[in-house]
Amino acid sequence: MPSDAATTAPAGGEDREPRLGDTMRDTTSGRVGRVMGFLGPYVQLRPLGGGREWDAQPERLRPATSEEILSAGVAAANTRSRGEQL
Repeated sequence: MPSDAATTAPAGGEDREPRLGDTMRDTTSGRVGRVMGFLGPYVQLRPLGGGREWDAQPERLRPATSEEILSAGVAAANTRSRGEQL
């Protein structure tokens, strides 16, 4: 999933607010998702393979690493290949 690489980490590694399309790791749940929107105090994330969005607290998010993005993508592909629902 090379297209996500540009949105994984801010330049210099400094903290910043998530933006639409960023790929983030929710440190509370351990899940990786793409920022789909903002609702009140929460950031809405969707799993990389698709599926139901979840709300996360912005202070509990950090940019996902390349390894985390790859792992999440492989897990979603494996789930699809088994015919399971995401």
